[in-house]
Amino acid sequence: MKRDSKLSSVLHVLLHLAYSDRPMTSEQMAAMLGTNPVLVRRVLAGLRERGYISSERGHGGGWTVTCDLAQVTLRDVYDAVGAPTVFAMGNRNEHSECLVERVVNASLESAFADAEALLVERLGQVSLADLSRDFNGRYDNHLHTRPKHEHD
Repeated sequence: MKRDSKLSSVLHVLLHLAYSDRPMTSEQMAAMLGTNPVLVRRVLAGLRERGYISSERGHGGGWTVTCDLAQVTLRDVYDAVGAPTVFAMGNRNEHSECLVERVVNASLESAFADAEALLVERLGQVSLADLSRDFNGRYDNHLHTRPKHEHD
């Protein structure tokens, strides 16, 4: 089963943008993610609408981070990309006449709702600055073991 990697991809791109000394094009980000530039632009549009990033057209243009990383949480980014469904699991039949299936559905719906609420709450506790600090620590250790970062 294919997982929705939109949130992960956007966070990946945001951190690269935060560390870039110049704007990055949709083509550059798409190559990094192994996807199409049009898809990158579509996803980034929600971030631009919220003021987290901006884009400039033309020669030397591209995307840049415009927010304070400490003020934007993973929940904010999750919401900006459309709050993708957390679980691929669901009920077999939402409107069953079978009482057994209704009991199963109610139990699963409750468990799914609780788990999703917990995850979304956790996303609200982690800022982009937290990811940046974690990256800095890993990068420092990485330099001692390898000559360069994968996207360098």
